[in-house]
Amino acid sequence: MFLLNGEHRHCVDVSDRGFQYGDGLFETIEVLQGKPLFFDRHLKRLAEGCRRLLIPMPDSALLDTEARQFSESCERAVLKLIVTRGSGGRGYRQPDHIIPTRLFSLYPYPDYPQQLQTDGIAARFCEQRLSINPRLAGVKHMNRLEQILARAEWQDGAIQEGLMLDTQDHVVEGTMSNLFLVKSDSLYTPPLGQCGVAGIVRELIMEFAQRIKLPLCEQAIDQAAVLQADELFVSNSVIGIWPIKRLEGQVFEVGVITRRLQDLLSAARMAEV
Repeated sequence: MFLLNGEHRHCVDVSDRGFQYGDGLFETIEVLQGKPLFFDRHLKRLAEGCRRLLIPMPDSALLDTEARQFSESCERAVLKLIVTRGSGGRGYRQPDHIIPTRLFSLYPYPDYPQQLQTDGIAARFCEQRLSINPRLAGVKHMNRLEQILARAEWQDGAIQEGLMLDTQDHVVEGTMSNLFLVKSDSLYTPPLGQCGVAGIVRELIMEFAQRIKLPLCEQAIDQAAVLQADELFVSNSVIGIWPIKRLEGQVFEVGVITRRLQDLLSAARMAEV
């Protein structure tokens, strides 16, 4: 199902700069009982992305209304929102008068086995590196070639996620997720000032840590630190929190801190319904 600029249409103008150049942003949102979860947070991130990319932000109230009406008949689904710079001219120069394109699409919720939440996943390190670009760091823009190439590195269905490093050998995030590790009863996550995507669930987890007085540190993390962690987990808006139980042949426990954060996220999700 698609909703293009407020109309139920399936065809995007081929001159749209999102299609031509990846000139836009996107949000991926869990829908539960007809409600797009944490949509206000997604709108806040979208507005920041529009500010950084110099794209006029569509009216937030309009986006909120469209998202809720479009999702209301879904028990559980994935809602994707794309905002592009719209159509206009050939070449990189942006048009003088920008009319952003907004596109909502709905997809079935992935049929993930429950044991990925309870027992954890297998992960690997990727060869593909993330480029350093502070101007785009944190933004969920439409240029995802690095993640696509990283995900193409494995076909083994037993491995659910790959961890990506930047060009300075710091572990930054997963191909589709943010990374956290627990060491000595403290929570660590890589900073995202140079590259990576600032996830909505990452933001929530950091707030949970503050609420329960769990020591939290954003700091550069190398592969050795990851492999020496007491607990590891990844997060995003669709999977929630997945513990990592195996990484490069090493086994990790699904610990009490990971479980506590999963419980807090579950409660926050239900409070949105």
